[in-house]
Amino acid sequence: MTTEREKTTTAAGAARRAIVGRLSWGLADQAASSVSNFAVGIYVARSLGLAAFGVFSLAWVTYGVVLSVSRGLATDPLVVRFSGVPDASWRGAVTRSSGTALGVGAAIGAACLAVGLALGGGVGPAFACLGVMLPGLLLQDAWRYAFFAAGTGRKAFVNDLVWGVALVPAMVVAARVGIVAAFVLAWGGSAAVAGVYGCFQSGIRPRVTGARGWLRGHRDLGYRYLVENVGVSGASQLRAYGLGAIVGVSAVGVVRGAELLLGPFMAVLMGLSLVTVAEAARVLRRAPHRLGGFCLLLGGGQAVAALLWGTALLLVPDRLGELVLGDVWNSASQLIVPVTLGVAGAGLGTGAAAGLRALAAARRSLRSQLFASACYVIGGLGGAATGGTAGSAWGVAAATLSGSAVWWLQLRSALRERHHKPIREVRTS
Repeated sequence: MTTEREKTTTAAGAARRAIVGRLSWGLADQAASSVSNFAVGIYVARSLGLAAFGVFSLAWVTYGVVLSVSRGLATDPLVVRFSGVPDASWRGAVTRSSGTALGVGAAIGAACLAVGLALGGGVGPAFACLGVMLPGLLLQDAWRYAFFAAGTGRKAFVNDLVWGVALVPAMVVAARVGIVAAFVLAWGGSAAVAGVYGCFQSGIRPRVTGARGWLRGHRDLGYRYLVENVGVSGASQLRAYGLGAIVGVSAVGVVRGAELLLGPFMAVLMGLSLVTVAEAARVLRRAPHRLGGFCLLLGGGQAVAALLWGTALLLVPDRLGELVLGDVWNSASQLIVPVTLGVAGAGLGTGAAAGLRALAAARRSLRSQLFASACYVIGGLGGAATGGTAGSAWGVAAATLSGSAVWWLQLRSALRERHHKPIREVRTS
């Protein structure tokens, strides 16, 4: 006869296996995303050269800002409040959340198109094409968040595979055209294919008209997460634009090339909340006393992995590096150490960030991110002014490590607060 203790042990083991399974699909999805992003960056760098790659990098950074807006308003509240809820609640939330993401893409895309057409020159067409592609790019990202909130990471992985497969012929065509705008269209168009496929995977059609209700219902989290997320990507954009103004557009390409070498971890950091926030929310519901250790394991594991990867990059022969990055390698390889330290610091901080998101401690999360973003801009631009491209990289590394420390201090305070007062129940409608 099965004892109560054996039942408890069996249930705990099943819960651990479920977490491992969901995290495994998260890692697989991030691997697919990493490979796609890495391949796009490498292909564009080799096809266009340093200056044109700098223009593409500016468009990429701008996309990151818009993606942060979409995540803050649409998908971050979804992951925090609708992870592991009944299917009917999840479907209703996803209908409005994905519609919000689509609406954000259409609105900001129209503005980006207008700005691009007004700019002209070498940068304008790239930004105009980015504006056209933004709705599809944001919709594809929204499906990934939705699937991980439901605990079906396999579908997110398949969706990213569809994007990757669609990228291959699109990039071949773009290479034949040979201009930055063509690569932006190829990248965004293939994402739109995956975005449409997500509708078939989920059986849900985004409802843009539900965006107002979604924003109103989750404004206590959404607007703080908006500011927080834009602080991250906006800081990157300010650093990129400032670096281009201080040192030159080619310097933006050099930094982007160095970041590409850390591509697997940069992609994981960009989409970390796909997996970790949802899992942290589940840990908080089932075993709240384990949340701190869970976050430390997440952040520490990423930091160690980034350091190991960066160490391996230092051993790469110049001949192999030039084969991968072409002319960008010689300059980018000199930034491996500071960029690795920056990614490791960011990885450590994201563990604490996941915990704060799961706790719905939006004020503490916002406070941490604003501090980290301010340090990032000051370090990146101050370093550029005093030490050029290398100085900017070292300034960002110091800023990222400082920001990570603040994230963990805020998480520790939030966990202490939780012991003294109950946390509001997660919404299920």
